[in-house]
Amino acid sequence: MNFKTAPIFFSLLIILVSCKAEPKKEEGLSKMQEVMVIHDEVMPKMGTISRLIADLKPKADSTEVGKEYLSAMRDLQAAHTSMMDWMKGFGERFEYEEIMNGKELNAEKQEWLKEEEVKVKALREEINSSIANAEKVLAEH
Repeated sequence: MNFKTAPIFFSLLIILVSCKAEPKKEEGLSKMQEVMVIHDEVMPKMGTISRLIADLKPKADSTEVGKEYLSAMRDLQAAHTSMMDWMKGFGERFEYEEIMNGKELNAEKQEWLKEEEVKVKALREEINSSIANAEKVLAEH
């Protein structure tokens, strides 16, 4: 991330982290709310990822065990990057009012939201599995 994109990124991050919208439909959550629930579930894990990277980094080297640490660290870094990329892309596709206030989506954006749901579910899996693997590697050695 460079200095030109940092303010935009952090503004988007604040918007997404603050997404705790109440369901507007009595029958359940809207698709946007479902996507944001998954985001809200994994966003707090970014701190865990950072901590695990810090734990793994000094142990990562060219030895056999060190390579396991390095691999786990790279998986965590990739998961972190995936989260940042997803948030950036999501924020570019949808307006604040659509995300936060349930503004109705046009047909194209409804299709985009379906795509984003698939992406955020894959992101959740990537984050959870990279954390589980890193914790396992650290516990084994």
